[in-house]
Amino acid sequence: MQFELVSPERRLASMDVRAVRIPGADGDLTAMADHTPTITSLRPGILTVETGSGEESYAVTGGFAEIGAGVTVLAERALHVKDVTQAVFDDWVEEAHAAHKEAPEDAVDSAAKLVADMVAIGGHIGLNPKQSNL
Repeated sequence: MQFELVSPERRLASMDVRAVRIPGADGDLTAMADHTPTITSLRPGILTVETGSGEESYAVTGGFAEIGAGVTVLAERALHVKDVTQAVFDDWVEEAHAAHKEAPEDAVDSAAKLVADMVAIGGHIGLNPKQSNL
């Protein structure tokens, strides 16, 4: 099936894939050929595509995935995991902490989860969050 990954800056990937593992806001899911059409929001995490020659993984910070005949992911921010440096990761975690501090009372739990998810990305790809996980 066809897979497209797009961020506001550029198209990061366009390829034929066997499956896409998606960090959905309501839980992780795997999209394969003939998957029921679905639209889901993303949480910060690692999106992995399985191709005939291996896997490619991308760090995403949010967005949406549309599953139909193929999979299209519109990410708030996305980078191939090999391109996520410690400095980039530190900026993402710092932004998540700032959003948590500025969150209105009724959104504090969601903001705290954002920080936890952001910190978890680093753990998955071997980077140090350098900050508490709340």
